[in-house]
Amino acid sequence: VQLVESGGGLVQPGGSLKLSCAASGFTFSWNDMRWFRQAPGKEREYVAFIDSAGGRTAYEDSVEGRFTISRDNAKNTVYLQMNSLKPEDTAVYYCKADRNDYWGQGTQVTVSS
Repeated sequence: VQLVESGGGLVQPGGSLKLSCAASGFTFSWNDMRWFRQAPGKEREYVAFIDSAGGRTAYEDSVEGRFTISRDNAKNTVYLQMNSLKPEDTAVYYCKADRNDYWGQGTQVTVSS
């Protein structure tokens, strides 16, 4: 079982990044998926949700309108498009498969000038 995040990096405020989370070893299409993040010295927090079919999404208030979660069940991958990034978005971002409670290892996003 693996969830492997990628796409993180250093970006200037106002910039964009697209994170990917590739799943293997379990039935990805049966799982609702979530993105979480954890900033230094803070608890892990929920960022975005997408249901198993991709028809329903939800977002934490601070990212609503800036981030978009999507998925491709044929590729066993969930995405997080992040636009208008702010320094307070700096964190390690994790994907999670809800039904099986699987987590990825995380990818670092740093927003700084």
